[in-house]
Amino acid sequence: MEFADVRMTTCYECTRSMMVRDLRRLKSWLSPRLITGRARTAYVIAPLVMVCQIVSCNADPLPESAAFESKPSDQAAADISESELREGEDWPIFLGPQGTGISSEIGLAETWPKDGPPIIWSKEVGTGYSAPSVRGNRIVLHHRIGGGDEIVECLRADNGEPVWKYSYASGFKDPYGYNNGPRCSPLLTEDRCYTFGAEGKLVCLDLKAGTKVWAKDAKTEFDLPDWFFGISCTPVLEGNALIALVGGRPNSGVAAFDAQTGKTLWEAVGKQTWDGAETNGWWGRKTYTWTGEEQIVSYSSPIVASIHSKRHLLCLTRQGLVSLDPSDGSENFKYFIRPRVHESVSAARPLVIGNRIFLSMAYRVGSVMLEVAPDGKSVEEVWRNRSNLLTHWSTAIHVDGFIYGFSGRHEREGSFRCLSAETGAVIWQTNGFAGDPNSIEQDPSTGDIVDRQSGEVIPFPFYGRGSKILVDNKFVVLGERGTLSLVNVNPQKFEEMARTSYKQIHYPAWAAPVLSRKRLYLRCEDALLCLDLAK
Repeated sequence: MEFADVRMTTCYECTRSMMVRDLRRLKSWLSPRLITGRARTAYVIAPLVMVCQIVSCNADPLPESAAFESKPSDQAAADISESELREGEDWPIFLGPQGTGISSEIGLAETWPKDGPPIIWSKEVGTGYSAPSVRGNRIVLHHRIGGGDEIVECLRADNGEPVWKYSYASGFKDPYGYNNGPRCSPLLTEDRCYTFGAEGKLVCLDLKAGTKVWAKDAKTEFDLPDWFFGISCTPVLEGNALIALVGGRPNSGVAAFDAQTGKTLWEAVGKQTWDGAETNGWWGRKTYTWTGEEQIVSYSSPIVASIHSKRHLLCLTRQGLVSLDPSDGSENFKYFIRPRVHESVSAARPLVIGNRIFLSMAYRVGSVMLEVAPDGKSVEEVWRNRSNLLTHWSTAIHVDGFIYGFSGRHEREGSFRCLSAETGAVIWQTNGFAGDPNSIEQDPSTGDIVDRQSGEVIPFPFYGRGSKILVDNKFVVLGERGTLSLVNVNPQKFEEMARTSYKQIHYPAWAAPVLSRKRLYLRCEDALLCLDLAK
């Protein structure tokens, strides 16, 4: 059998597996009366058509050993005027200007039309879980089309027209049948674009022209064991240091690179960090013994924050939280916390609240609030709770003494919750649907969810493991099946103000929304959508 046939068979099997899994999830939510035989058939036909398209694909197969090769676009960079930019701010890094999912923009629409905010532009894109980033009138998306190259693509933020494109070979294949695209968001400065690919290609490009400045291949420069879902941590920039969680063994879990040249500045975290560390009751033994077979790779993007007037690089690695001095990689403190399940992913960022740090994980871990000592060299638990918030990947947001986040390892468990930051108590929670399941049904020909009384198509009723951003004292919530909601920040009760959905955005919509200059950008498996949120 030729390699191309093997690739196509794998695509079919992975798609079929995901198709069956999705059907089971939907059935677990809706009452049996909602999923008739014909509806079930309609729900299955679309994925089968997609399988046929995958199997008939004519793209050349890419061997896993493909070399790191640049393929700059022949298209000249467009002249983008910055003089007519809308009022607002950039969203140049993962989770916005401060890396927290919070925007300082004001003056957005407080209500939405029945059909939702107007579409400015939309574009078909390749696979990936990375959210785009915006600086000025440039939006940059890291994606992958078919089984080919990873693509770093720059578009005009106002109309979606292409500016430049840069690509390189990728042989990444997700071992669990999820998509094979990039997971990390681009990091944009005034003149540079940094991306981190699914199999460890760290690339620095000129933001205006899209030409390569330097590139590193983490798989060849570090000892990287097999991981679950590929490189997933967006790097951070602190001064001239580009810091990435590369996951190298034995002591290169975190590495810093000169942002201008790519030269390695320091390496830290691994055996020297965790061998003999206290496990704080999260593990089966009092102390952890390093075996040499560990994965150090993380799925949680690091963040740099000032605590007690000292800069801390906070990294949630496979074994737990570690604080480093971003200037040299020296350790400030560590706190062991991880699921006991081997095949587990803890992807939410550490949340800094004053001099405290909030951590949350799925896989029966829960959450913990830590207080950093005044000297910055240790932490103490304020509280811990194994059931109040079990975050899979969507980083929680703190507002005025309350923590808002999504809980649940699986889609059917997903719920949006509000916690007291002081005690960890759950104030309210919702799965996004407060109505009677018998009031809705699935259209057997389209698969759409329909209100029985009005006959109108409605957004998918449940959020699942959604994501959100905070802007002008409101949450913009994106459910993983494309439900888009405007939710008032209210610690007393869940208060949804508007709800809509768009055909272009569908499951899995796992990338968090992006907001820049009153434009909201949404991304799913194959589409990038720009909406106008201006009044």
